[in-house]
Amino acid sequence: MTSRERVRAMYEGRPVDHLPAMPITMQFAADRLPARYIDYCIDPRTMAEGQIRVAEDFGLDYVNVMSDPACEAFDCGAAVSFFPGQPPAMDETNALLADRAALRGFRIPDPEAPGRMKARLQTLSLYRERVGDSLWVEGWVEGPCAEAADLRGINALMTDFYDDPPFICDLFGTIIDMELLFARAQVQAGADALGIGDAAASLVGPALYEEFVFPHEKRLVDGIHALGARVRLHICGNTRRLFPTMARLGCDHIDLDSPAPLDEARAAMGERVALCGNIDPVRVLRDGSPESVYAAIAECRRQAGDRYIVGAGCEAPRDTPPENFAAMVQFAKDHA
Repeated sequence: MTSRERVRAMYEGRPVDHLPAMPITMQFAADRLPARYIDYCIDPRTMAEGQIRVAEDFGLDYVNVMSDPACEAFDCGAAVSFFPGQPPAMDETNALLADRAALRGFRIPDPEAPGRMKARLQTLSLYRERVGDSLWVEGWVEGPCAEAADLRGINALMTDFYDDPPFICDLFGTIIDMELLFARAQVQAGADALGIGDAAASLVGPALYEEFVFPHEKRLVDGIHALGARVRLHICGNTRRLFPTMARLGCDHIDLDSPAPLDEARAAMGERVALCGNIDPVRVLRDGSPESVYAAIAECRRQAGDRYIVGAGCEAPRDTPPENFAAMVQFAKDHA
């Protein structure tokens, strides 16, 4: 099987020759070149080279366009700080929507216009040119809670749930309009799937998630499926109280961070969805040994069952020993 065939088969519940390996690599990939991380974030050729290099060096089954959560926000006009060796960061003291009334004048950027979204489209085109049908190609969009935190500021957003629920609904709805437009452009550029990063969603309880976040994530998932692409959901942190609601999103692939138990996720979500994770990226993947990493992934597979994709709970740290990273991927190759 090619990697692309393997990932598709896993999502469809068909037999695979071995488990797919789809860990998140960003700074780890940039450092393989080596390249400054700012160049990896903003230059399509640097990102494409870094992703293809790490996939070839370790036998990963996919390439992606993840680098930081500030891509869409930057094109919206938000204040973003850039650094040579680390991810761009939102300047929350100058949040674009610090005044809720500013949402009335908000304009959704064109993904095809010059900017960071356009750079990701160019990266996807480079993937198709370089890897053809051999590797699974994954685009990325921000989820409603994560993008709202970027545009509004995380602290203001958390109080908005109580102070102004109608504003939350309007803001999330606008964000989903933007992300579906961006998703369509990424599918047209060659993406097989779209990852949805919604890290801030783990900061709200199950009642708020059900009422405010779920309807908009569901609209995003359904909209991506309507484009003919698969969906990967990544919510950092402890999502265990959200499992029953996340199960109703209809995702093809859900990442579980290290505080989110795989066995509980499988019990809540059933057998249809492929689960990925959830070893601790620092204490296990970076600080462990090849033997302990391999054993930890084996336990993840035991808890998740056959619909399992090998990966860490979140991004592989840039200083992860290559032999530890290789041991994680080797488990995938050793198990059908």
